[in-house]
Amino acid sequence: MNFHEYQAKELFASYGIPVPAGTIARTPDEAVIAAQGLGGHRWVVKAQVHAGGRGKAGGVKLVRSLDEVRAQANRMLNMRITTYQTGGLALPVDLVLIGEAINIKTELYLSALVDRVNRCVTFMGSAAGGVDIEQVAATEPEKIVTVKVDNIAGFQAYQARQMGFGMGLSAKHVRQLTKIMASLYRLFTDKDLSLLEVNPLIIDSNDNLVALDAKINTDDNALFRHPDLAAMRDEAQEDPTEAAASRHGLNYITLDGNIACMVNGAGLAMATMDVVKLNGGEPANFLDVGGGTNAERVKEAFKIILSGDSVAAILVNIFGGIVRCDLISEGIIAAVKEVGVNVPVIVRLEGTKVDEGRQLLADSGLAIISASDLNDAAKKAVAAVENTPGNNSGAAQ
Repeated sequence: MNFHEYQAKELFASYGIPVPAGTIARTPDEAVIAAQGLGGHRWVVKAQVHAGGRGKAGGVKLVRSLDEVRAQANRMLNMRITTYQTGGLALPVDLVLIGEAINIKTELYLSALVDRVNRCVTFMGSAAGGVDIEQVAATEPEKIVTVKVDNIAGFQAYQARQMGFGMGLSAKHVRQLTKIMASLYRLFTDKDLSLLEVNPLIIDSNDNLVALDAKINTDDNALFRHPDLAAMRDEAQEDPTEAAASRHGLNYITLDGNIACMVNGAGLAMATMDVVKLNGGEPANFLDVGGGTNAERVKEAFKIILSGDSVAAILVNIFGGIVRCDLISEGIIAAVKEVGVNVPVIVRLEGTKVDEGRQLLADSGLAIISASDLNDAAKKAVAAVENTPGNNSGAAQ
């Protein structure tokens, strides 16, 4: 789950990490009131969306009057933002952050993430912070300083010194960085985060380190432990289909193809997509209905799959271990009847009560294509797409 900048900064502040003062606004009038409350003669208006690169998309503006605050807030609140991090989505701007303007002496970069290779939390930092940090990482990786945190010992002060001196900071700034990194690590572990990013971490005109921006991702699987974080979710910033799937306990990711896959089990889903590709097709989604799925969940899965315009065939691949194949067949039949499926449906069943499940499908009177194994199912799905009248975006020839 992603967070807005203002939410991330609230979490930062609760752990003693210095951040600029700021107030959110949902209307131009609220933006003006927020600026008046902050005082001063310069403010920053920042569109709140779940993506980096907002500045280049017109989502961050420095203003010098209340009229400018109103004008920029009005412009941003009527726009949708697409950046390299939005995955092709145009995200709506429903609120803006009005922040105090801070003079910047130096921009740095600091992040923490789950390092799956080393099985620990790893900090990364660079003296070359700012909007082009991705380019720095790609072309000048030697400018990135990395510190791995031992899972047993936890974060140690000497690691902040490694990071700080590696970025060329003074002794004073290293002392400040030590406190910031220790607090970030506590936040990371306390809240089960998967990514935490400060870009830029700045040295301000008072010669102090300040987290000018903040980005946080958390592990969805741990949200049951953090109702306070779950309450911060903004579904308007998510793919609508993926958001709908999550409400029904379905693991769904939208892809670019046209063969929808409905599978029980993440590993089997990955294998199914691989076999579809090997047979010249393109998966339209990743969909894991879960090992203990039922007929009702299958119906919801069909509705979600068909909510998009790109699906030309549906491949259902179920292994009946915990779940029975006859119950899945009942769900498929009910879904096809209720939803009004108008694309080919290819079903491969294997496992518990498989014969009963196949018989139910055969006796349904519906145009459901049965497959003997996964490879057979993939071939039939690809063929169904290729034979769809008017299909110009089907499987690769």
